[in-house]
Amino acid sequence: MSAQSHQSSPPPTGTGVPESAPAGRDPNLITTDEPGVVPTGASEPPASDDSVREPGQANHDEEPHAAFRRFMSTGWAPIDDAVPSRDDCAPYTTKRRALLGSRFPADALVVPSGGLRVRANDTDFPFRPGSDFFWLTGCHEPDAVLVLLPNAAGEHDAVLYVAGRSDRSSSAFYTDRRYGELWVGPRPGVRETTAQLEIECRPLTELADALARLAPGNTRVLRGVDPVVDGSVLRWSGRGGPGTDRDLALAQALSELRLLKDDFEIARLDEAIAATVRGFTECVGEIGRAMDLPNGERWLEGTFWRRARVDGNDVGYGSIVACGHHATTLHWVRDDGPVRAGDLALLDMGVEGRSLYTADVTRTLPINGRFTEVQRQVYDVVLRAQQAGIDAVRPGASFLEPHRAAMRVIATALDDWGLLPVSAQESLTEDPRSPGAGVHRRYTLHSTSHMLGLDVHDCAQARDQTYRDAALEPGMVLTVEPGLYFQPDDLMVPPELRGIGVRIEDDILVTRDGRRNMSAALPRTAEDVENWMARQLPN
Repeated sequence: MSAQSHQSSPPPTGTGVPESAPAGRDPNLITTDEPGVVPTGASEPPASDDSVREPGQANHDEEPHAAFRRFMSTGWAPIDDAVPSRDDCAPYTTKRRALLGSRFPADALVVPSGGLRVRANDTDFPFRPGSDFFWLTGCHEPDAVLVLLPNAAGEHDAVLYVAGRSDRSSSAFYTDRRYGELWVGPRPGVRETTAQLEIECRPLTELADALARLAPGNTRVLRGVDPVVDGSVLRWSGRGGPGTDRDLALAQALSELRLLKDDFEIARLDEAIAATVRGFTECVGEIGRAMDLPNGERWLEGTFWRRARVDGNDVGYGSIVACGHHATTLHWVRDDGPVRAGDLALLDMGVEGRSLYTADVTRTLPINGRFTEVQRQVYDVVLRAQQAGIDAVRPGASFLEPHRAAMRVIATALDDWGLLPVSAQESLTEDPRSPGAGVHRRYTLHSTSHMLGLDVHDCAQARDQTYRDAALEPGMVLTVEPGLYFQPDDLMVPPELRGIGVRIEDDILVTRDGRRNMSAALPRTAEDVENWMARQLPN
């Protein structure tokens, strides 16, 4: 996905929080986690209470009358007391929490998961936990909050506050559309989460008291994720007071720690990228079907989404399926245009794995399987630029060096084609006062690289000195994705170039001795692309 400041419309995997506290935080909905116990009597309604609206009900639901509620409170089998096995991420999240704690040895740290976010009226986006929270815990559940408390040994004790199971101990299990087990399925409770993630867990109902006990001058909160947590600390931190800078330092530290991927993260990225390769291959096989539809871009988008859902969690971001002149729009996520023979199809897509790490790969393909002469001319320049950028990835190199290397190829080609009002050298100068500085960017607006991981544009809160202006290190994963885009209404370019957009993107791991192209299984050269498509396209 093109490397620039990115704030897209919410993808299917919507992340965020509701406007107010979710119903699942009502203490009446949080239950015991004792194994094999079915509470009786406590939730039974009085016989005279014949019509009571329950938390979580919609206004079109039939009201649960007393007889019905009494009937629903009895006759259920004992709760299954089995606990899940340890998640493979647990040893890694333990180390990550220790790394974060070492940055703030005397401070309590509060990192929320976030909550369900409304899509429309009473329907929610599928939940995805905040990336920082997930990196520290591996927990997928909404409304959870991690608290790291400094101890006498100079380390931190971790406590994860989670909602209890929506079991049969209250009416919520059948009345609450948002959290009730009969509506949305079972969720793990305190016992299950403790066993799975190897972290001390406590009921979410205890969170408010725990936050109230924290010392204001020695607490940092990851803000903007959970309005309930934000609201609970406003009393001592204020909206713009000194606590705000302290909290920003926590967000920055989390992003900076996530710059270096551990072995677990690299393996999960490899899985997501392998699934992405399968999705691209399936899209090529569906081009013929897409050409028969007035909005064939949607067919290709849906083809890839199906693979993402089967092999992973979802797509990592809104898929870009841009055919014809749509390819000149950097983030064309409407995906509602036709797929026509003779045009190019720019596909920028990535599977988000079950572990929430996402791929980000782009290929530009000739829809009928063969590039025209002009398309090939543009494609080969972008390919050379990308290869120059990939070759620049190595330990110790500046993060910006792949971009500079790619732009040297792009600007030189544009100069050779007579499209620049100044020389390539003048355009490439980094002196902003130069009259020709950056004019080549008319045809390539975005940067060449961004970090990749749990977020498609990963580690966004990292300071420039640790990211943009820093040297690459082994364990970093970044994209290399130059592009050329000639707008259909650009009178500065020859007519035969107008409407052509090409981007090629791969995911690159920095290794001790250089680099590894994690997405190399997808063909890149024009000849390899044509041969690959010939094998996938129907005869």
